[in-house]
Amino acid sequence: MDLKSYQLHKEILCIDLKSFYASVECVLRNLDPFTTPLVVADQTRGKGGLCLAITPYLKSLGIPSRVRIFDIPKEISGNLIYAKPRMKTYMEYSLKVIQIYLKYVSYDDLYVYSIDEAFLDLTPYKNIYKTSAYHIGKRILDDIYEELGLYAACGVGPNMLMAKLALDIEAKHQKGFIAEWNYDDIPQKLWPISPLSKMWGIGHRMEQNLNQLGIFTIKDLAEFPVDRLKKRLGVIGEELWYHAHGIDMSILQQKNRLRKLNKSLGQSQVLFQDYYPPDIFIIMQEMVDEVTRRLRIHKKEAKTIHLSIGYSKTTGGGFSRQVTLDYPTHSEYQIFKTCLEIFEQFYENEAIRTIGISLSGLVTTSFKQLSIFENEEMLVKEEKLMHTIDEIKNRFGKNSLNRGSSLEEKSTIRLRNTYVGGHHE
Repeated sequence: MDLKSYQLHKEILCIDLKSFYASVECVLRNLDPFTTPLVVADQTRGKGGLCLAITPYLKSLGIPSRVRIFDIPKEISGNLIYAKPRMKTYMEYSLKVIQIYLKYVSYDDLYVYSIDEAFLDLTPYKNIYKTSAYHIGKRILDDIYEELGLYAACGVGPNMLMAKLALDIEAKHQKGFIAEWNYDDIPQKLWPISPLSKMWGIGHRMEQNLNQLGIFTIKDLAEFPVDRLKKRLGVIGEELWYHAHGIDMSILQQKNRLRKLNKSLGQSQVLFQDYYPPDIFIIMQEMVDEVTRRLRIHKKEAKTIHLSIGYSKTTGGGFSRQVTLDYPTHSEYQIFKTCLEIFEQFYENEAIRTIGISLSGLVTTSFKQLSIFENEEMLVKEEKLMHTIDEIKNRFGKNSLNRGSSLEEKSTIRLRNTYVGGHHE
């Protein structure tokens, strides 16, 4: 197979803000993140509270990026600086960084991957800047530091995958925080990687599946017959084979257009104690209330309901499943009922520590088409009630009106209503 015909030759940057939340906290305290033992975590949530970020200094001591407070070694924990999460502040800094990106590219050529990571396509600007993508990347990193005091890393590549690999595998771990990869670098820089989960796009479960086929390095993956991979793992197996050769046909601008078309609404929680039925149903109902409220605000209805459940660390595992309805809906009753049906089908009687609900297949509808199984009178009453609740919450705040279950010990809604993104502002 002639892989060269699949090679894109663009100038893509992938930029990541190093230890973003922790670095913002260091900037606000005039501290150096490379010498400061700071963690972003809410101590009021107990020892089981999750650290949202740690400084590069703590990473250099071998502490994982995402760790619970009780997992931090005792010899270190006594010297830690705890910073309570301030999501509103982090979002403000993220927007400031995006404004820096927009000095170099247009909105169409910027793909914001997450709050701390983005891709920039410099290909249309070759004749404007008259310098390499590497030098533009270095200039952007300098701007971010000079304007905001934040450190960032940058990968440069001929496609989005290569830029991401250059960032994760090389740039983040070297002094200048920038690295450039091309297709000739694949055998020396990518193929030796092991374990496989070190490569972006391969999780631990996929790694186990590949290991069972005798694949332990990226070179093994690249040399494995692609037809056998596709037969065993489906389209994902074929995609991973191409990735092992540095091949990625993704077009940044198309991803932006698809994101605008395929929006979804969702919410997730990390729970700070073990939950079982029926207590988990309190949380589920509260989350359904919130996502359906957001549906109504945006004047949308959803056709696909997705529920994900993660079990406790000692057990591991969980499930993530979705159901597509015959007709789109914004009915709280219908969406909660669907989540319950998914839960009852796949739940394995384990302790639950994470839950997520998302709605997709969003449409704007001007009329309601009922199925023969729906009660029109009940739906009309529910819709009037929900709009009344929305008006009260909009006027007097989210906690002005809640279900009676919000007074239960296991409820989290009253506390979460004071948060931004699940954490304090």
